[in-house]
Amino acid sequence: MGKITFVYISLSGNTESFIKRLTLFLQKKHEGLEVDSINIKDLVKEGQDFFALDNPFVAFLPTYLEGGNGVDTGDVEILTNDLGRFIDFADNVDKCLGIVGSGNRNFNNQYCLTAKQYAERFGFPVLDTFELRGLNDDIKRIGEKIEALYQL
Repeated sequence: MGKITFVYISLSGNTESFIKRLTLFLQKKHEGLEVDSINIKDLVKEGQDFFALDNPFVAFLPTYLEGGNGVDTGDVEILTNDLGRFIDFADNVDKCLGIVGSGNRNFNNQYCLTAKQYAERFGFPVLDTFELRGLNDDIKRIGEKIEALYQL
């Protein structure tokens, strides 16, 4: 069976929880599927250097912004910039199949705004979004999109 790679950053644990549940969903459906998950926060915390990936990956990005409203008064990405630097490292951007954003719908226009900004900046699609830790329906819907991307 094939291999899937997820590159993400998780600060509060919500994105990491989603990645773990998504991995279980995919591995239950596809026996022998290898899922490699890279938490950029752990790389940075452990002082490891960024590296070039040799296989396609899907990125997952929570939204942490300060200032502005995300429409006409701007915004500033905080806490998640290291994921952008990883994607920009070597030719990783060429291997990114797309990004999945997460956030809190209470923030209106800023909901998953960082993922949308990454898609525009790097030229890959926003594959989907989910709120906070995500629901089982989100796992199924996003899992099926990833299956299609990897042709499972």
